[in-house]
Amino acid sequence: MHKEFKESGEAVWALGLMSGTSLDGIDAALIKTCGEEIQAFGPWLSLPYDEAFKVRLREAVHGRGDMLAAEHDLTLKHYEAVRQLLASAHLTRKDVKVIGFHGQTVAHRPQEHLTWQIGDGALLAEKCSIDVVCDFRRRDVAAGGEGAPLVPLYHAALSRAMELPIAVLNVGGIANVTWIGRSEKSGDSLLDMDIMALDTGPGNVMMNEWALRHTGLDCDTDGKMALAGKVDAKAVEVMMGNPYFAKQPPKSLDRNHFDYAAIEHLSPEDGAATLTEFVAATVQKACEYFPAEARQWFVTGGGRHNPALMQALRAKLPHVYAVEALGWTGDALEAQAFAFLAVRSLKGLALSLPTTTGALRAVTGGAYYRA
Repeated sequence: MHKEFKESGEAVWALGLMSGTSLDGIDAALIKTCGEEIQAFGPWLSLPYDEAFKVRLREAVHGRGDMLAAEHDLTLKHYEAVRQLLASAHLTRKDVKVIGFHGQTVAHRPQEHLTWQIGDGALLAEKCSIDVVCDFRRRDVAAGGEGAPLVPLYHAALSRAMELPIAVLNVGGIANVTWIGRSEKSGDSLLDMDIMALDTGPGNVMMNEWALRHTGLDCDTDGKMALAGKVDAKAVEVMMGNPYFAKQPPKSLDRNHFDYAAIEHLSPEDGAATLTEFVAATVQKACEYFPAEARQWFVTGGGRHNPALMQALRAKLPHVYAVEALGWTGDALEAQAFAFLAVRSLKGLALSLPTTTGALRAVTGGAYYRA
């Protein structure tokens, strides 16, 4: 795409945008990278959605609203996040090489070779006057992959100098884990590292929707409901019986894959406690697929702010820490990842691997809109 840039090891400023399955807002972050290593971290911000737009977006995601209007307004909100972040960083559009625009996942059914993220890359490029890479997942699915998770190569780039193997657990709406080990290959490329990944199960999405249903709040703030409740072990066992957990990785999930039938009879507090335990149990189950035991676990995403969930994870896994223990910024990590992937896309480098998504080969991807 950028012939003069493709062969260069030059590090450039890239801006990443992420709107996750929790539907709570936009994370935006700047990094300076060549697509293999990260030279510098810039500022980041979170731009929450107003309550009216959350309702509209939730309705659209569930197929009950005006999808085109929601996509248009979603894109304009991402433009506002870009505008605010550049202002806070004292950068102009000319200082930024590319924007990585994930968009909002509406449906993810890789078994049907379908994945859909809304977000108008052409409109964002026009508004920002910066090149945009978007639609990151579709090429991987076309190549036989799950289209998710896509953050593992960024996790690996951050972990190059660490004592391995480690696991990086991202608890967003859906939870995914990256296992990173030291490969026997020799080379400086990320593809010479030993990396595997999978979606472990639901992350915040079920806990958030349970809280919304019973309290009117869109999350279980500080895990208070869960900490006040009692786990229903039988309900956890029933939910763990879902065929997804017996499926070999790589594998990925849609936000609507699970239902609440096993916990409908529970009190709000007991339901929250049971869902929290369920999330931790799904992560523990994922360990069965690792090539070797992870020495340490590092948790990113909104779930690390939930004391009840962190307590449940620490009861099941060794040496669990929030990613801030490494100096990483958990609230910005996914947005940073899509900035990183956008640079790799411009260079035609792989965004996913057979061991992370199940694609037939290392696959590049992304749709490109020149400003």
